Amino acid sequence: MNGSHPLPGLLEHLALVLDRYGYLAVGGFITLEDFGVPVPGETILIAAAVYAGAGRLNIVAVGLIAFLGAVIGDNIGYAVGFFGGRALVLRFGRFVGLTSARLDKAEGFFRRYGGVIVAGARFIEGLRQANGIVAGTSRMPWPRLVAFNALGAALWVGAWASAGYLAGGNITAIYEAVSRSLLYLLIALAVAAAVLIIRAAARRRRRARR
Repeated sequence: MNGSHPLPGLLEHLALVLDRYGYLAVGGFITLEDFGVPVPGETILIAAAVYAGAGRLNIVAVGLIAFLGAVIGDNIGYAVGFFGGRALVLRFGRFVGLTSARLDKAEGFFRRYGGVIVAGARFIEGLRQANGIVAGTSRMPWPRLVAFNALGAALWVGAWASAGYLAGGNITAIYEAVSRSLLYLLIALAVAAAVLIIRAAARRRRRARR
């Protein structure tokens, strides 16, 4: 990297891609990932931000291209889910682990929490890739998707682009720590949801006995 440190850890394998395609790789990978194609969109965003910190790319351009790719990708996913329907999504979703049961659960979350899921799902592996598609199959109004999608994209790009740009060679440790924290948070939320479901079921049983 012209005298600067190489990409650290899990980002190293993307060096050749960034060296050859630069901004095109950033926009392309993120767009593809955001409508379900299993490519490392988040990872290349972080790698590009590290490159920008080393003077190889412009951080403003990285952030803008990543934002546009994220918004466009989710809108493509939305169109696939909305116009193609569940049958099309399940036909090709099996290649990325999107089963009928998982789609049912995801649609249930979207109907309950809608925009919050769209904005926050971008930070969670698996949900990020299926976000737009599930919004489409659950028939979320498109203007609502666009608004919360843009909010989520801005937060996601801002967080990881800033982290990669400022942290440089320490980004791998930061990425792993954040990923662990998100996993613990998801476990805590799952436990809390299970407790609420059990309590609600117990109340229904008590009412039925009365």
